[in-house]
Amino acid sequence: MQDAITNVLNKYDLTGKYLDNIAINEINNYLTTGLERLKAIEVINGQASKIVKETATRLYLEQPELLRPGGNSYTTRRYATCLRDIDYYLRYTSYSLAAGNLDILNERLLDGLRETYISLDVPLGPTIRSIQILQDIVINELNKKNFINKDIFIQPFEYITISLSEQNI
Repeated sequence: MQDAITNVLNKYDLTGKYLDNIAINEINNYLTTGLERLKAIEVINGQASKIVKETATRLYLEQPELLRPGGNSYTTRRYATCLRDIDYYLRYTSYSLAAGNLDILNERLLDGLRETYISLDVPLGPTIRSIQILQDIVINELNKKNFINKDIFIQPFEYITISLSEQNI
């Protein structure tokens, strides 16, 4: 697992180059957004169970067929698994924010996820929708706290969504 600084340094080390303005700007951005990212993580961690529950509630209001017999969240075990997965997305998003790097999402979450979902016959549409709802809720919570740079908080969610969407092609 690499943070933004390690990622930049490794990239330049592999090519045998000194850090240029682009690299210095990347590192500077990581450092200047650090406090805001940590405060956002504190909000996410402090409200994680509420955020996960609200995400599931909204998803099932939109797609109640998931809870009906034959639906992918029908039975207590499947419902609990869905909540667990939503929690995973939220947790790994917070890790990505801490690292200032999206690579952790590949390493710890997305690699192998497609194969797992295919083998378990988990539909990607509702999964992607749950991540979008999760993003909306997190951004709403951060708006309440007057966070300025929302783009850095949206990136991990969008990355997961795009990665899962591309896997469905």
